[in-house]
Amino acid sequence: MKLVVAITGASGSLYAQRLLQVLAEDRSGLHEVHVALSAHAREVAEAEVGKLAIPDGFQVHGDASMQVPYVSGSARFDAMVIIPCSMGTLGRIAHGYSDSAIVRAADVFLKEKRKLILVPRETPWNLIQARNVVTVLEAGAEVIPAIPSFYHRPQTVLDVVDTVVARVLDHLGLEHALTKRWMEERSKD
Repeated sequence: MKLVVAITGASGSLYAQRLLQVLAEDRSGLHEVHVALSAHAREVAEAEVGKLAIPDGFQVHGDASMQVPYVSGSARFDAMVIIPCSMGTLGRIAHGYSDSAIVRAADVFLKEKRKLILVPRETPWNLIQARNVVTVLEAGAEVIPAIPSFYHRPQTVLDVVDTVVARVLDHLGLEHALTKRWMEERSKD
């Protein structure tokens, strides 16, 4: 899978960190991963998780230059995940305001009918944000709010984070064993 993982300055860096870790560990698909960082992504990540660890072999790009492969419709990519997705980024995507490489790439993924997954962590939403979410859904994006589940009785923060990352992986069509599925027995290995 050829994938863009964009990280914005929204709170929730641990979700991005975990997704990158799982993608790096999954050698079955030998994924080509491009990591796009907004201007505030590293700053927020540092406050939340320390240094953002980007796995070796993943290509890292900033958000200011349009000289990146995923901002053109002629470049073939399978999916883009913006995790965490700030409500400002989501709003710019909803209104076609492509003022950065991340938002331009999202615009391209929508116009080319490619998988675009947005993972907002903001709560509560105001009416403008709710309408922007509806707009991106109508345009073809998938929105997976960073709302964890608890029916499997998570024991650690990572267990909680994995419930959201697992949903992202499900929507990417990637196999994983991060969480117990509803009504499924968990193996004891």
